[in-house]
Amino acid sequence: MTKIYLIRHAEAEGNLYRRMHGHYNSLITDNGYRQIQALAERFKEIHIDAVYSSDLFRTMTTARAICDTKGLPLTTRPDLREIHMGDWEDRTFAAIAMVEPEMMGYFAQSSPLYRAPNGESFQDVRDRGSAAILDIAAQHDGQTVAIFAHGTLIRNSLAVFQNIGFEDMNKLKHSDNTAVAYLEVEAGKVSVIFADDNSHLSEEISTLAQQHWWKGDSKKVDVNLWFRPADLNDPADRDFYLACRQEAWENLYGQLDKYDGPAFLAEAEEVWKKYPQSIQIGMKGKRPAGLVQVDPDRPGGFISFLYLTPKDRGNNVGVQLLGKAISILRPMDREVLRLTCSEKNEAALGFYKKYGFQVVGTTPGVYNDLYEMEKYIGYERRGDLF
Repeated sequence: MTKIYLIRHAEAEGNLYRRMHGHYNSLITDNGYRQIQALAERFKEIHIDAVYSSDLFRTMTTARAICDTKGLPLTTRPDLREIHMGDWEDRTFAAIAMVEPEMMGYFAQSSPLYRAPNGESFQDVRDRGSAAILDIAAQHDGQTVAIFAHGTLIRNSLAVFQNIGFEDMNKLKHSDNTAVAYLEVEAGKVSVIFADDNSHLSEEISTLAQQHWWKGDSKKVDVNLWFRPADLNDPADRDFYLACRQEAWENLYGQLDKYDGPAFLAEAEEVWKKYPQSIQIGMKGKRPAGLVQVDPDRPGGFISFLYLTPKDRGNNVGVQLLGKAISILRPMDREVLRLTCSEKNEAALGFYKKYGFQVVGTTPGVYNDLYEMEKYIGYERRGDLF
């Protein structure tokens, strides 16, 4: 008999920024590293003979919870990857729902009719995931193995092992990040002893505890933004940009005596003409909820302005603006997000620090000093955080 611990990866960018990440190679979040530490403590006294994961960063990094503490090598397998999202990769949930609502509905319902353009179906990932797990079990008869994989692959593989058809997928829960399932495999037959166990996570670091989509509670919904490029030739977009700039200034400083809207607009236009994607308006349905402005030519990748309208503050959606900035800058080989923030702006400072920005210096501002802050968004150094 082979004993298998089947473990979902720690919280990654797609989970936090509400973006579709299947084969997209997203990073672990700062909260995800806390989950990995909790997972390592859980397995401290559990014997493991071998460790496997998909070949994506988020699973390989989560696997360090066992590999590093037990001195075991990691074997990676592409067939343990998450379902391939095809043309949906790195698009926001809200953007997909806007243009392909029927297919998005199939995805949410775990329907056999689901397949993103140029992506995989749920049947594809069922076949691939269950076969990979059985193959690993056959190679480790009499041993205990940890396998690190992804939410959709794990859920569909567990459905196969429990003879649950697509019509009964609502019987299966959605697993939290780093949730554990325990399987026993004898002669190719799988017994699911338990699944979706996140008992090692406190509510403060549980991903699902901070979200509502999985609860089926219509009274509480997660706000998902979609983004469209601003067109500074369009008077409405110009007016919205200037209104955001002015409100942000007045809200922070309480006065407009040194506010220079035309200068902000001229600076934005100069970058926008070279990079038409540099200003993105975050949309809540049909209504603008905020915007993010980046400057790829400043050292690293620079966020020039990040803004939420007053009515959209406090809904935990500001982080999706950061996600959009990363989605623009990472494909341009920018490895660091940089920005400045007034030392008086305690709310913004708390927000940026919460999501991984560190103060690296100061620079003079109009009224007071500005903190220079940065967050690493490349791959090589992230593994050093655990």
